Amino acid sequence: MKIRYSKKFIKQLAKQPDKIKRAFKLRMQLFEEDKHHPFLRNHALHGDLEGFYSISITGDIRAVYQILDGEVYLYDMIGSHSQLYK
Repeated sequence: MKIRYSKKFIKQLAKQPDKIKRAFKLRMQLFEEDKHHPFLRNHALHGDLEGFYSISITGDIRAVYQILDGEVYLYDMIGSHSQLYK
């Protein structure tokens, strides 16, 4: 499994509070161990974000990714539910 981050994702993560950054790091460790762990609430998105997936970082913060070439996970966005799903 290879995980990559878009430039947009890196900028959005940098703007998050330290609490969210720490939670993200823990969730990524969990994602690497078991991408379908119930804590992640990993699910496919629909509508304008068809082809993307979302995992839960905290109660309202989500990270959105897409799968490239089968086992490359490209994280593209991070933010609150209302920020990501306008």
